[in-house]
This record gives sequence, structure tokens and C-alpha cells, in this order.
Amino acid sequence: MSEWAWSPTERLAWIEACIDRGVTSFDHADIYGGYSVEALFGEALALRPGLRAQMQLISKCGIKLVHPARPGNRVHSYDCSRDYIVASVENSLRALRTDRLDMLLLHRPDALLDADDVAEAFAVLKAAGKVLSFGVSNYTPAQFDLLNARTPLVTNQVELNPLNLGVLHDGTLDQAQRLRLAPMIWSPLAGGRLFSDGGEQAQRVRKALQTAADAHGVSLATAAHAWVLRHPSRPMPIVGSKRLEALDEALAALDWRMDAETWWSVWTANTGHAVP
Repeated sequence: MSEWAWSPTERLAWIEACIDRGVTSFDHADIYGGYSVEALFGEALALRPGLRAQMQLISKCGIKLVHPARPGNRVHSYDCSRDYIVASVENSLRALRTDRLDMLLLHRPDALLDADDVAEAFAVLKAAGKVLSFGVSNYTPAQFDLLNARTPLVTNQVELNPLNLGVLHDGTLDQAQRLRLAPMIWSPLAGGRLFSDGGEQAQRVRKALQTAADAHGVSLATAAHAWVLRHPSRPMPIVGSKRLEALDEALAALDWRMDAETWWSVWTANTGHAVP
């Protein structure tokens, strides 16, 4: 949103168009746009405050950027300490012009994370009604288990797309199924590389997806989203585009349960070999 060069009224119109389509969850992070996007969104939301009751606001914290907006940050690093989490939430609430976050995620695993300290921060924020639920992003199963043993988590936001199969085979999505906690999925279109990457692997994957898309009468993007949605962990893809057409393509995937053989044809195109 920091790159869109839109007025507050234009941002509001985009938010309203998302909600009109039934897309009501908005995924933020304190660092997005150099610590600016939450405020841009909040400025638009302030034009129609009643929309807050129709949406879920998600934000993330824990990454410290060296940036003019945070002159006290000396090193690009992580901080999941109690005080930093609480302060980050307070900043996000002010920027978004809301009294609560529906969900807070720790943005990246912190090697110095003290699970008891984090649990205390989460308890304080929940008791105050400032955050309703908690999760993590980019956590391994072991890291998720550690924190989940101290405080209930509701999701792990991870990358999954036809060019990145890592979480299919490292236990992340197995854990999500075991715990019945649907994962959030960032970069379901591989950051646009599905359309532009000229590498051999990407070309194979694009061909497999296009074949599936043509057979079903949908776009390549819809086929990619349908591939992600096919996993039984009930993934929730995040659409990172300002184009409402991109949102419509993602929504179209909800009407297509991709058959297993088509799903495996895309997997095979990624790996370059058939299953063992």
C-alpha cells in the first residue's frame, strides 16, 4: 500500500471492494512499507469507522529494521521480548486507529525467544482486550511446539506455492493438520515468479499449471491458488495485490477442488521427477 500512491479515499474504496467480495481479513506487519502501511490503512479506515466491525485485522511484530522511522534500532535483528511485543502492539493500534487486533503474529523465529516471556506478553494483551488471538509466522514445527506449550497459538503463516514445496515435507503442514490449526499462506504466487521466472523449473511448473487452468477454463493464477487450497490442512492464502482482478482470480479457486493427479502433476513439474 505504501507504493500505491493512492489517496485515503482510494484506499477506502479498495477496502470496501474487498469486503464486498467477502474478503474481510487484512494482513499487516509493523514493518511493512518502512513502518508506514498500518498508518495508511488506518487513515482510510478513519473515513468510515463502522467498517471495523466487518473486518479482521491481523498484524505481525518482532523484526527490527534499521530505518529512520525507528532511529533507536542499531542492527537489523529480532526482538520477541515482552516489552517489545507490548510496545509494538500499542504502535499498531495507534496506526490502525483501532482498539484491538483480531490476531497478532510473531513475524520470524527469534533465537533469543523466551517462551515464558512471550506467554506473559500475550496474556497481558489478551486480558486488556488489545489482541484477541495469537500465532506465529515462518516457524518450524519444533519452534511452534515450544511456544504453543506455553500459550495457545491459532496459526503459522508460512510460504507455500508451486515453486516452494518446503512446508509440504518438513512437518509444518503435518503439524497444522494434527492440531487442526489452518495455516496462513504468504506468497501463494511465488511473488509473481510463477508468471515471470524464466528458469527451467519455473517453466515446467507454469506449463503444468496452464494445462490445468485451460482444462478448467480459469486463469493461471486461479490454478495456482487452487493448488495451494487443495492441501487438507485448509490453507488460507494471502493475496498481496492491489488489483481487484487478482482478488477475483484467487476467489475463483474456491469453486475448484483440484483432483489429486492434477495436484501431483504440478508437484512433479517442480521436482523434475515422479514420486518415488
